[in-house]
Amino acid sequence: MQLTAHACRAREVLDRVGDKWSLLVVSLLGERTMRFTELKREIDGISQRMLTVTLRGLERDGIVTRTVYPVMPPRVEYSLTPMGATLITAASTLVAWAEAHRTQIDAARADYDARTEEPTPPQPQ
Repeated sequence: MQLTAHACRAREVLDRVGDKWSLLVVSLLGERTMRFTELKREIDGISQRMLTVTLRGLERDGIVTRTVYPVMPPRVEYSLTPMGATLITAASTLVAWAEAHRTQIDAARADYDARTEEPTPPQPQ
């Protein structure tokens, strides 16, 4: 099967929304508008740099909007655009699926790793 140019473009978008962090960000912003520090606190394991990169990519693709308020200190909030809001159902479903099957996936990974692990050669004495 040969992919059309449109399918390749769709893959680019899927790469963005299907990356390690974007679905979590979309899912959280589907609940409410949030500040950067709130998002960072809610997403276990994400670095400040990776959250910044993720938010910028989502903003570039028109999924997230960034609003800067002219107050001191500056306040920045993130929310879903109307197009981004159409992702909530898909993102929330995938996040819930991952959480519901986390134990089974961990067990499958451990089983796979045990079956494919290279035997450790004996150490010379």
